Amino acid sequence: MEQKKEFRHVSVLFEETVDGLSVKPGGIYVDGTLGGAGHAAEVCRRMCGKGRFIGIDQDGDAIAAAGERLQEFSFAKLVRSNYEAMPEVLKSLGIAKVDGILLDLGVSSYQLDTTERGFSYKTDAPLDMRMDKRMEKTAKDIVNSYSEQELYYMIRNYGEDQFAKNIAKHIVRMRKEAPIETTFQLVEAIKAAIPAKVRKNTGHPAKKTFQAIRIELNRELEVLEHTLDEMISLLAPGGRLCIITFHSLEDRIVKLKFRENEHPCICPPEFPVCVCGRKSRGAVVTRKPILPSKEELKFNSRSKSAKLRIFEKAI
Repeated sequence: MEQKKEFRHVSVLFEETVDGLSVKPGGIYVDGTLGGAGHAAEVCRRMCGKGRFIGIDQDGDAIAAAGERLQEFSFAKLVRSNYEAMPEVLKSLGIAKVDGILLDLGVSSYQLDTTERGFSYKTDAPLDMRMDKRMEKTAKDIVNSYSEQELYYMIRNYGEDQFAKNIAKHIVRMRKEAPIETTFQLVEAIKAAIPAKVRKNTGHPAKKTFQAIRIELNRELEVLEHTLDEMISLLAPGGRLCIITFHSLEDRIVKLKFRENEHPCICPPEFPVCVCGRKSRGAVVTRKPILPSKEELKFNSRSKSAKLRIFEKAI
């Protein structure tokens, strides 16, 4: 019988993120992307046995692993859901306001390293990429059903790949012969679309396209953009929202949303006083994002693109 793979994920920007939450005993804290509960376990420890902790994740494997890791903390409640449902989850638990929210975005090491999940372009597996395995739609459906134009827009916008048009064309050409069903079949189509000279001098040619498909399938940017304002609304006065992003598209959304919430006034610059009535909801704690230290980069190469931004609710 095959042994179940352990849910392993190295928590990025560990100390910086937990310190950034400014955890206080007796507070209420939410981790919207629980994963293996690396950050969460330390948050719970710092709560000193008081308060409430709510961990949310859409991945059933993550919830199972986190449940084992957090079993010593009786005040921790785990919920399998997407963090976009955070307001409903908290309401169902009788919670109106929280003292801190944490999001560690992107794909976990476990998801990348578990071959059958189909997230990695380095191993051959069915094209899946679902963060929530209860979803019916998979990466295979996107690759085989999107029009060439839709594939192009997706790869260009979410993968920021200069060869998006050619990659879309090669995917459509290949699937005319037979459906593209595995990660390596997709990699083959992508490689054929990128000049050999470019492939030799850059990273893996499929990285950006796989990122684009994953983002599209799991609605990652859409969920982030539509929930940031709500999460700030859920914070109690002085509460903090800590978000770790892994690529420029996520980081841009967080940066702009934080700025809008700090400076919401839409009056023309020439107006002597504000007449729009929009009041600041708090302040951005991190004027520049917090990046991994040289030490962290040495032992965890996947932290390379991580950025942490923190927002504090007005008192």
